Amino acid sequence: MLVQGIAVAAALVAVMAAAPAAHAGAIYPVADPDGFYYAAGNLGGAQNGDVLNARQVPSPWAGATVWQLLFRSTSSTGVPIAAVTTLISPGPGPRPLLSYQPFVNSLGLQCAPSHALFDGSLKETSAFPLLLARGWAIAVPDHLGPDSAYGAARMGGQITLDGIRAVKRFAPAGLADSPVGLAGYSGGAMATGFAAAIAPDYAPELPIVGVAEGGVPVNPGKMAIEAGDSPQALFGLGFAVAVGMEREYPAELRLDDSLTPFGFWMRERMANSCVDDIISVGANHRISEVFHAGAENDPVLIRTFHENALEIVPELIRQPLYEWHGGNDQVPLGLAQYTAGRYCAAGTPVQFDVIPGADHGTAIFPGAVNAMNYLADRFAGLAPPSNCR
Repeated sequence: MLVQGIAVAAALVAVMAAAPAAHAGAIYPVADPDGFYYAAGNLGGAQNGDVLNARQVPSPWAGATVWQLLFRSTSSTGVPIAAVTTLISPGPGPRPLLSYQPFVNSLGLQCAPSHALFDGSLKETSAFPLLLARGWAIAVPDHLGPDSAYGAARMGGQITLDGIRAVKRFAPAGLADSPVGLAGYSGGAMATGFAAAIAPDYAPELPIVGVAEGGVPVNPGKMAIEAGDSPQALFGLGFAVAVGMEREYPAELRLDDSLTPFGFWMRERMANSCVDDIISVGANHRISEVFHAGAENDPVLIRTFHENALEIVPELIRQPLYEWHGGNDQVPLGLAQYTAGRYCAAGTPVQFDVIPGADHGTAIFPGAVNAMNYLADRFAGLAPPSNCR
């Protein structure tokens, strides 16, 4: 504790030596040096899901072909954006198409799946050979968008759906007639859940046959408030959500008036961080260290967070859903169960499994095995199970 106190004190001295104006406003990640990620002048005239650029890249998976597609999507505020998905296929379609949204939970562009798939930092890729062996094609979108706006889950859902559209419109893949499944865990489940919920209005043409999501933070803002002003092991992730949301809503959401000197330091320190670094930097810190008292009552903050909270939004998942959660998860089980209950009440067949004794880190893999078997049954056209009450 003494070492931690010294580190915090040193950070405070450093930030107080600099004028806060040097850090004013949203801090965006360092630009990606790869020009592929930037759309040419055709962005405004394109439709959501239109392919703007494509390239084949070396495959780490034997027998699979890998493309990266740049496509048109839309930000939370309706601005056209260019986004990327990575398509991994064991061969030309038609074949089942799984859109998998990883738990990126990051603020740096180098952490995006289109990079992390190939540098060994995306842990979930260990399951991909098993999915390819089933004959599935896998689309992995950079669902945090071009500014790595972690927490902007509605935009993540839009990018996910437009990425599927792009894959289906990409003729060399032969997937135009493929059935679609959605899957994701933790931060990836936020994008997955929103993609499923908004699909009937946003992309009604997509044949989504099933959804699998685990460890879903259905309301990150409520989670932070309910945790109170106590040290939290995963505090960094909650703070990173605020930073990402400020990026997505820069004209509306300004953290400058709410941040303490240490909050200014932490925002800048995390601006290009991947998930492990974010967790490490924020570990065992608390709200009062980074935000002034009462900041949680800002009506703009509340509105933007509510727009990205699956617990609250009016859109409901209508497709057959498998959901799992650790019994000892730091992400509240009760909130996830309540939200799943909203889907049940609307008539959605939901199979909700609790992994006994598992926390947020250990629940992913046992649940993922069940999730993939569940989606295999949906691709096969079998009737979905449900334990709705």
